[in-house]
Amino acid sequence: MLPRLFPTQSSDPILHPYRCGLVFGFFNAFTWQVVISTPMVLFIQWLGGSSSQVGLAYSFVFLLMALQVVSTVLFPRYGYRKVMLSGWSTRTLFIALPILLAWFAPAQGVGGWRVQAMVLCVFFFCLLRAIGQAAFAPWIMALLTPEKCGRYFAADQYVASAGGAFTLVVCALFFKVMPVREALMSAYGFAFVGSVAAVWYLRKMPDSEHPAAVSVGGTLREMWRHVSQPSLYREYIVLSVLFAGMLTPVSPFSAYYLKAVPRFSEWQIMMLEICRYGGALIAAGLMQTRLDRHGARPYMVAAALAHVAIALYWGWALWQGAVSMSGLCGVYLLIGGSTSATIAGNLNYLARITPQADRTLMVTLHAGAIALGGGLSALVWGYILKQVGVDGAPTINVAAFGALMAAIFAMGLFLAWRIGRLADSPLAKSKA
Repeated sequence: MLPRLFPTQSSDPILHPYRCGLVFGFFNAFTWQVVISTPMVLFIQWLGGSSSQVGLAYSFVFLLMALQVVSTVLFPRYGYRKVMLSGWSTRTLFIALPILLAWFAPAQGVGGWRVQAMVLCVFFFCLLRAIGQAAFAPWIMALLTPEKCGRYFAADQYVASAGGAFTLVVCALFFKVMPVREALMSAYGFAFVGSVAAVWYLRKMPDSEHPAAVSVGGTLREMWRHVSQPSLYREYIVLSVLFAGMLTPVSPFSAYYLKAVPRFSEWQIMMLEICRYGGALIAAGLMQTRLDRHGARPYMVAAALAHVAIALYWGWALWQGAVSMSGLCGVYLLIGGSTSATIAGNLNYLARITPQADRTLMVTLHAGAIALGGGLSALVWGYILKQVGVDGAPTINVAAFGALMAAIFAMGLFLAWRIGRLADSPLAKSKA
């Protein structure tokens, strides 16, 4: 199992030189799986937050990623490694603050300023994460040849999914054996330890050559050139933004619905999250040796069709007025598998269609665009889904949740059709 997760010279000589990057990805999953995923949603709901506050906090994960584009001006001076280490080290503070927030919060009747403080913690964590995250993909692409990128990023998804699944098992045990307050504190403590370990292994990674210096004005002009001129890259950005807008709201608002309407326990929701990462592991394992051979398109088409199936299940469940644990396990497997396929597929496809000289800016611009699309989607749907129950407590608008699934169904069909028609490369497109 360990050689599969962390390659050795004998198990995988191609990826062994980049082993520290994969170990970083494993421990990093301890952090983001708690701080910007379902445990964060459960934390805000425990504090008395509404769906709009959940949507706002979740949107920071994506909206602030648009700062990646601005961060590119730091790379020529400081290099990818130093920029990422600075962001990753500083954000650890905003993992510790929610532990104190829960420690001093009463067992019941929380809310008010504590919800706002928690949302602010998520904001600053995501802000620092965005500054550092901008460096990672260009850094790895600078260390690897394009032929190895697909293999590395598929392996990275496999390792991150394993770390995420392990984190969810640990968190599920916390919620099973502890009161909610203590379970949340323990989960964030676990995330803190993961963040420290991730930074430790990140420091072991070699730096790459710094990119050429570009002014802010020059960066903006280059950005405009890439998005204004008709190209395969511009077409792919548009489709990726639509894909992010479809994918992003599914996980947080499914969890919020299950907690608010059928009153699932935190333990049950965490078990479903484990299924989600089981799906991510399966997808990443299938892609690891196949992505470079087959290309990204088949996997991204499958991811779009998976969301069609997810929307169909939720439509049926809302029509019946009941959900089944077995059906939800299948849904969460699809959510995880499609997310893993989308992330690895994006990076593999970008390595194929972007020239080396412009790759840093083009990859960062793509990440910022999809982050903006995903963040706005979560923010808007959070306000649409907001509702107050008869007892005055925040709940979710079930009819609006059905409309969300109808929109996902239609968008999934469109994206499956359109992504399947993409060219393999700019050269292939010019010959078409």
